[in-house]
Amino acid sequence: MPSRTASRPPREAHVTTTANKIDKHVGSRVKARRQELGISQEKLGNALGVTFQQVQKYEKGTNRISASRLQQIGAVLGVPAAFFFEGLQELATTVPGFTERATAPYMPEVISTEEGLQLIRAFLRIPDQNVRRRIIELVESIACQPTLPR
Repeated sequence: MPSRTASRPPREAHVTTTANKIDKHVGSRVKARRQELGISQEKLGNALGVTFQQVQKYEKGTNRISASRLQQIGAVLGVPAAFFFEGLQELATTVPGFTERATAPYMPEVISTEEGLQLIRAFLRIPDQNVRRRIIELVESIACQPTLPR
């Protein structure tokens, strides 16, 4: 009787123990949405039937989230599973001649920081569209200035 390992396909040569960029991106989107709703890791874990440590691992990208679990997380957080993949175009590797790079950069790091979330929340509370437009112009002009030495 042949052994089970004999029929197994060869293992991928590039095995890594670090979190994959896509896993990190999906995890950062879970974290950002959880924080946006003011839900603790423990409360999300309880809703999913896992520990808060498992939620931490999902958010860091250390542990991959299965499709069914991602669907469950989306249901708890009130978003479709596709929400967690938004902005992945920038992380995608391209094969010359087959795809083009996305034109606008997407920065998931902003929404996964407390300052970024505070800025977004405050900005969205401004009712006047002209004021919001002027704030964007101000921030862009500040961002274009060279950094001053301290």
